[in-house]
Amino acid sequence: MEYLYMLQQALVWIITIFWIYQLVISICSLVKLKDKPILEEKVNRFMMIIPAHNEEKVIGPLVESLKNQSYPKDCYDIYVIADNCTDRTAEIAEKLGAKVFKRFDEEHKTKGYALQWFLDQKIKEDAPYDAFCIFDADNIVDTNFLKAMNKKLCQGEDVVQGYRDIKNPTDSWVSAGYAIFYWTMNRFYHLARYNVGLSPLINGTGFMVRFDVIKPEGWQTKTLTEDIEFSLKRIINGKKLGWATDAIVYDEQPVGFKQSWKQRTRWTVGHIQCMGEYTKPLAAAVKEHKTMMNFDGLLYIIGSIPMFILTLILLALNFVIYAANGMTSLDLLINCLRYLIPTFLIPIATALLIMTLDRKPIKPMLKGLLCYPLFLGSWLLINFKCLFKRDTSWDKIEHGRNIKINEVN
Repeated sequence: MEYLYMLQQALVWIITIFWIYQLVISICSLVKLKDKPILEEKVNRFMMIIPAHNEEKVIGPLVESLKNQSYPKDCYDIYVIADNCTDRTAEIAEKLGAKVFKRFDEEHKTKGYALQWFLDQKIKEDAPYDAFCIFDADNIVDTNFLKAMNKKLCQGEDVVQGYRDIKNPTDSWVSAGYAIFYWTMNRFYHLARYNVGLSPLINGTGFMVRFDVIKPEGWQTKTLTEDIEFSLKRIINGKKLGWATDAIVYDEQPVGFKQSWKQRTRWTVGHIQCMGEYTKPLAAAVKEHKTMMNFDGLLYIIGSIPMFILTLILLALNFVIYAANGMTSLDLLINCLRYLIPTFLIPIATALLIMTLDRKPIKPMLKGLLCYPLFLGSWLLINFKCLFKRDTSWDKIEHGRNIKINEVN
């Protein structure tokens, strides 16, 4: 029993220190820093790239929002990768003025493969662009997105994540859960790390990459979460990613729980794949570069699944120790409530803080706020399931919210 007590205390310390570290970093999001100086005044040329698979319902508003950027029209081109499409995605995009590349490959269907295929062609032809931006087909983009990203390039940033907002936060408690999650990540993870000199992460869509960055190797990713993988490879090489709060992209999120479960399962499996591929290189990078940025990247990759497993072990140990000491059922219930009540209340309180700081409307989100712990709790169940069964197949998430940028604003 003495060894169980020692293990329990060790786990308590590990988990506590981990979360104190996260809290301290998060507080840095409240600090307003001086803007970086402009190193070179330039109107850069951009590729706006949209990988799309059967997205005829939503591709139109995205292309229109990109055409209406407050940026010189001759300094960017819109490309749509019609990836294994069997609908009118390519036709609609072409009519609106996008340059469409049609790709058919039944064995390699994911976004990472589509990007690799397209960018390899642009590298070979030495396309005359300074940078490219990636969007999901269901996005709509704020009119000042390119202007903000051009400024980041002029400040010397190579890879920059924009602010990922949600275009359908009040559709259901599920879409509200996504909205609150992304608002939290935007401020307490990405902005906080950018402020303190650590590295944010690429977040799936609405990000910019200087073209020269990928010319040596192309877009080489092999996991289901190509965005996280690309970020980790940059961090391993000792290179920070940037963050642009004013480069806003609005994303459509699943309304139904079933679709959400499938999507988040894919993300969790991709994260586990990244953990297997990059934990060791990240640890080696910490030793080589000796920077907090590399250490923070290592903490990110071990901070979800491994920390989740340690928490499960701690909970199990608590029950064993309580039972061995002859505690009653009531004592065990009280012990459970000690964990469950804060677990339920803290996410709601955090969400309210985020929404207040970022001036998000709270009243339309009340149902989503109350259900937010359920959203996060279901993610824990997904993590648990993926420890034992990992489905690596790609399932399309259906999008249908045909919202224009002026409606979202």
